Amino acid sequence: MSEAPPPVAETAPHQVHGDERMPPRSDMADAIGWLALGIAILIASVSMDRLESQHINPYTVPGLLPGLLGIAMMLLGGVLGVRSWERGALSQPPMPVTADQREERRRILIVIALCAGYGVVLIGHGIPFWLASTIFVSGSIIVMQRISRDPQERQLTLRMLLKAGVIGVASSVITQLVFQEVFLVRMP
Repeated sequence: MSEAPPPVAETAPHQVHGDERMPPRSDMADAIGWLALGIAILIASVSMDRLESQHINPYTVPGLLPGLLGIAMMLLGGVLGVRSWERGALSQPPMPVTADQREERRRILIVIALCAGYGVVLIGHGIPFWLASTIFVSGSIIVMQRISRDPQERQLTLRMLLKAGVIGVASSVITQLVFQEVFLVRMP
């Protein structure tokens, strides 16, 4: 007679074979964030000028793609919300925040601040697009290097600064050329 295989240990509802998944309550918070972002993008895209006075084809109006992306975000956020609700998001107590989660939130807030600074301060205020984008990309690389978990990556060396500058210039020039020459969109 052969022996029966050992019993498989039950896993917690938020764990699958040792791989940590996000707890349902966290997924619910993410779902609400994606829904809110999708709604904001959809509202902004609907309120954009349709360029009807220029007899623009309705399939090429400026807000079409952002509107579709906003709808997709809302749908996927809704799916995430339903899934987390079914997994008991509202019945479980909130998990304590770990030091890694606090660090992760700090990094996310820094990225949001960098992007907001680019969109609100640098773009559309007289600075040429290529220069504003160079400042944003180079600055973002330097800031993200400085908050790296690896102590060696946090060091600001001349090589790292030059590398960030070259990447910033190259990415902004390529972006401007692609939009102006391929998509025929004049950058601010």
